[in-house]
Amino acid sequence: MLDDRKLAVLRAIVEDFVSTNEPVGSKSLVDRHNLDVSPATIRNDMAVLEEQGYIVQPHTSAGRVPTEQGYRLFVDRLSGIKPLSAAERRAIETFLAGAYDLDDVVMRTVRLLAQLTRQVAVVQYPSLTRSAVRHVELVQLADRRLLLVLITDTGRVEQRAVETPGRLAEESIGRLRSVLNAHLSGRKLAEVAEVMAELPDRVEPGERPNAAAVFSVIAETLVERHDERVLVGGASNLTQGDFSRGLREVLEALEEQVVLMRLLGESGDLSAVTVRIGSENEVLGLRSASLVTTGYGAGDHVLARLGVLGPTRMDYPTAMGAVRAVARYVGQILAES
Repeated sequence: MLDDRKLAVLRAIVEDFVSTNEPVGSKSLVDRHNLDVSPATIRNDMAVLEEQGYIVQPHTSAGRVPTEQGYRLFVDRLSGIKPLSAAERRAIETFLAGAYDLDDVVMRTVRLLAQLTRQVAVVQYPSLTRSAVRHVELVQLADRRLLLVLITDTGRVEQRAVETPGRLAEESIGRLRSVLNAHLSGRKLAEVAEVMAELPDRVEPGERPNAAAVFSVIAETLVERHDERVLVGGASNLTQGDFSRGLREVLEALEEQVVLMRLLGESGDLSAVTVRIGSENEVLGLRSASLVTTGYGAGDHVLARLGVLGPTRMDYPTAMGAVRAVARYVGQILAES
């Protein structure tokens, strides 16, 4: 167990190395930080930290740099997540408030996270299977052609054309629209298939062939589809990090949607800010990287995850603060939409 002074020395080494990307020596620690001890004492503390695996000397006569174990202890002992400034919070709110639909929210979120942290941003789309139906609209396009519009409580809008076997009267479309909204509104999409099985009995016999075409399109596009995607932004930030040897592997991992979904899915508590450092990432190509994630959603209902990925030499307090703040604003937007 490390005492408070050694923890302070480790914290100072991490902060200086993140800032300068240079090994940290005892003299620079005394000069930059108010540790109230001599360089000799600092050297003794650094020797203990090195012996216990929290820091390492990259080469003779150099200072020390943190190890994965050192970063983990630093993150675990953070007294709190660094809050964003009032100006940063206003900028986030203004930037995200201009979004007009879910796709725009996700794209703006990716850009914002990458800009705030100067890391790679990853944002998972809310899964349709976790969403509920808010409203169903039917718009006549031609005598035997409809536009089906389904809006979910997460702001997702799904549009599909429906070809019907018979001609469509305005009154018939209105009745079908009423049936769909009466029985599907508020239902989770995972429940829609079961509910729709009972809907033919709610439709007048002469209108059932056209209604069946609409029901079939809903089933094909929503019930049977698992539309989980991750949007990535700020990949150019990788060139400023410490991936000189592993950059190709990181880029290849970021191109695989399955890998990203798995990575986000392994990030622990959905509602908390989670940090996975280096080899804690199960994905082989990302074991030189760190991932900071949290969940976002409408109210207390977590719909998906977002976060940032970068080198283990990451400004963790800033990344954690940005991820948490952006997730809260995204959640507020979805709750209001």
